[in-house]
Amino acid sequence: MGKIFLLMGKSTSGKDTIYKYLIQDEELGLKKIVPYTTRPMRDGEKDGAEYYFKNEQEYQQLKDAEKIIEERTYHTKYGEWRYFTVDDGQIDLAKGDYLVIGTLESYCSFRDYFGQEIVAPVLINVDTKIRLHRALDREDKQENPKYDEMCRRFLADEEDFSEDKISEAGVTRRFNNNDDVQSCISEIRSFIQNNK
Repeated sequence: MGKIFLLMGKSTSGKDTIYKYLIQDEELGLKKIVPYTTRPMRDGEKDGAEYYFKNEQEYQQLKDAEKIIEERTYHTKYGEWRYFTVDDGQIDLAKGDYLVIGTLESYCSFRDYFGQEIVAPVLINVDTKIRLHRALDREDKQENPKYDEMCRRFLADEEDFSEDKISEAGVTRRFNNNDDVQSCISEIRSFIQNNK
């Protein structure tokens, strides 16, 4: 029986970078789960790579068909942006282990859906000042920067990943990614190997 390793952390904690390293590690042999979203595609993204991009009507059809494993909605200046994982056949635990990026809330949904013994949380920590610098740098590179949305998301993460919520979810292990992403990746890699 396979496992699902759920990589989570506040925005600009390095989840995407860490995910790319781990998913390409042939020795780990982790399979990817492509999530869904209703938010607009960012520069450089492709449908079916980072996300499956759906509109609100398509999201509703999946929800009505009871195909959504977990979901979260962000109320932005640009409208509601939904992120969700669909029971679309991508996950077959008889065929191996998976790596997915999510939030603390999505970890709880995956855990409740598949069972605590199947879903392993991987929480990435980064100092607040470093996260803020990273967020500004990332937004500066966008063709149409959305600094207001960046700030909203930054503040929302402080609440979504509060110490109380982390404790309630039962997440005890954390991985620091302040200055040396390679050390963080190495620690997470060992954790995955020891928990398969």
